[in-house]
Amino acid sequence: MKALSFFTAASLTGIGSAQPAKQQNSTIYNPILPGFNPDPSCVFVKEWDNTFFCATSTFLAFPGIPIHASKDLQNFRLIGHAFSRPEQLPAFGNITGQQQGWYAPTLRYHNKRFWIINSCVGAATGYWSTSDPYNNDAWTNVTPTEIPGYDPDLFWDTDGTVYSAFAKTVQNDPFTTEIHQVNISMPSGNTTTDRFLWNGTAVQPPEGPHMMLKDGYHYLLLAEGGTAQAHQVTIGRGRSAQGPFEANPANPILTAYNTSQYFQTVGHADLFQDAAGNWWGVALATRSGPEYETWPMGRETVLYPAKWEKGQWPVLGGPVKGKMSGPLPPANRNIRGTGAFIKDPDYYKFSPGSSIPSHFSYWRFPKTENYAISPKGHPNTLRLLPSRSNLTGDATALPTDGITFIGRRQTDTLFTYSVDVDFSPSSVGDESGVTLFLTQDYHADLGIVRLNKTGTYLRFHAEGPGAPTDTVLPIPQKWNKQVLTLQIQAYNTTHFSFSAGPKAGRMQQIATVPATLVSNGFTGSFVGVHATNNGNTKSNTPSYISNWVYQGQGQYIGNGEFYPSNGKKGGAGF
Repeated sequence: MKALSFFTAASLTGIGSAQPAKQQNSTIYNPILPGFNPDPSCVFVKEWDNTFFCATSTFLAFPGIPIHASKDLQNFRLIGHAFSRPEQLPAFGNITGQQQGWYAPTLRYHNKRFWIINSCVGAATGYWSTSDPYNNDAWTNVTPTEIPGYDPDLFWDTDGTVYSAFAKTVQNDPFTTEIHQVNISMPSGNTTTDRFLWNGTAVQPPEGPHMMLKDGYHYLLLAEGGTAQAHQVTIGRGRSAQGPFEANPANPILTAYNTSQYFQTVGHADLFQDAAGNWWGVALATRSGPEYETWPMGRETVLYPAKWEKGQWPVLGGPVKGKMSGPLPPANRNIRGTGAFIKDPDYYKFSPGSSIPSHFSYWRFPKTENYAISPKGHPNTLRLLPSRSNLTGDATALPTDGITFIGRRQTDTLFTYSVDVDFSPSSVGDESGVTLFLTQDYHADLGIVRLNKTGTYLRFHAEGPGAPTDTVLPIPQKWNKQVLTLQIQAYNTTHFSFSAGPKAGRMQQIATVPATLVSNGFTGSFVGVHATNNGNTKSNTPSYISNWVYQGQGQYIGNGEFYPSNGKKGGAGF
C-alpha cells in the first residue's frame, strides 16, 4: 500500500484576501496531528511563504505549545515551541494538579507578528509573541492579563480594538460557564471589566471561543457540551464584536454526538482558508468509538473541508472520519527547521554533538543536569541521573523537585518502542527503565531496580484505577552485567506489552496492560525513559540510554480499517 502523509490546518487572518483557484480533491487521512495534540488553533500566513502554522495544548508537558508548520496540509514539521524557557512563566514549575498547565492556546498573526494567548491553569493567563516562529528564543516572555476565565481568544477589530472572549465559570460550578469578553490594552496587558458576551445554544459548558470577521458580521465559534461524547461545534454572529449574537439555526454545525463514528468528542474547532480560497476546519477528536473507553493517544487534531459562501453561515464537512475528501494543496515538504515531521519514526543513538530531539518532552521544568548526551566515557548514550521522586511521587514531593522522565508522544495505534539500558544499580531503591506515561497518576513502567542489598530485578509497576498488580522477576543470571533492551509495544488497539531481553537478544514478555489505563483526562500517552532512587537521596547512580527507537506500525480509523504509519528511517543523532 502506498505510504501516506499527515497534514494540519490553519486559520486565515485577512479573510477574503486569498485568490480562489480550483484544486482537485484528494484523500484526507485523519488525524492530521496524531497523538496528544488537542485544542488546535491555526493560521495561514501568505507572507511567510504560504505556510500554515498550528499550535496545540500541552498541559504539564515541557517544552509547551508545539508549533507545527506545513505548506500542503499533508506534511507537518515541528518547528518549535512557543513556551520553551522557564523565564517565560516561572510559575508553571509550581503547578501541582496533573490536569492543569497550558490549556487551549489561540494562535493568531497580526502586524507581522505571531501571537499566542493562553490560560496556564494553576499559574496565570497571558499573551506573548514572536517575529520568527522558527526560533524558540524569539518568543517573548508572557505578559499576564486579568482574564477571569479560560480558553481565551485574541481578535483585532477593524478599529484596532483588541478583544479577548473566554469561558467564565459561574455559580461556583466548574461545569456551568458563560462566554465573557474583555478589551486588552497592548503592550501593558491591562483589561477592561469583563462583560457577558453570549451563551451559545445553552448546551453546557460553552468554551473555546474564536472570533472572526467576514462579510460585515462578527462570527463567534464555540465548543459546547464538554470535551467528552457530547462535544460539539456551534456558531453565532452579530454586527458588533460585543454582540448581540444570533445562533445559526443549523447548530451544532459539527459533532459526533449520538453517532456510531469511531472519531468521537469532535469539537473545539478553528476555521481558515488556504491560498486557493478553499475553506477548512480543524478540531480535536478521540479515536474511541461511542464506547469512549479506549483512547490512549488522547485528543488529537483532525481536518475537514468546509464551505462558507458570502453572507451565509459556514457549512462544515462532517462527520469526521479517518478518510475524507477535500481539495488539498499540492504536496510540498519544503519546510524550514530541523524538527521531526509528525509522521517520522525515531532512530536516535544520542551521538556526540547531537541535541535532545525537539519533539521529546519532560513533565514540568526538567532538572537539566539530570540529562546529558554522550557524557565522557559513554559516547552514543543519554545519561540519566535519578530524581528522588519516582514517576508517581509521594506526599512530600514538590513540583519543583522534578522527576527524571523524558518521552515522546504515542502517535500511532500500533507501534514498537525500545531502548537499550546500561544500568548497574548500586543502592537499594535505584531504578531506571521505560514508561507508558499519561500523567503521574496514570502510567505503567518496566524498570531495572535494586530491591535489596543483593538483588537486582525487573519490575513492572502500573499506577491508576484498575492497574494490574506488580510483576517482579530476578534478572536471569545469563543477563547479568549485560546491557538490556526494554520494549513497549502496542500490539493491538486495546493492549500494550512490556518486554525485556539482553541487547540484540531474544525478548521476554514481562507484562501486559490495558489501554484503558491511559485513556483518561485531557492528555495523551507518552513513551519514554525514567530514573529514580525512590527516596534514597544518598544514591545518585547514573543510567545510560542508547538506541532509542520508535516505529509506528499502523493507524486504526475504525470499522476494522488501518492505514500505514508513515516515515522513513533516519533522524538527527543517528
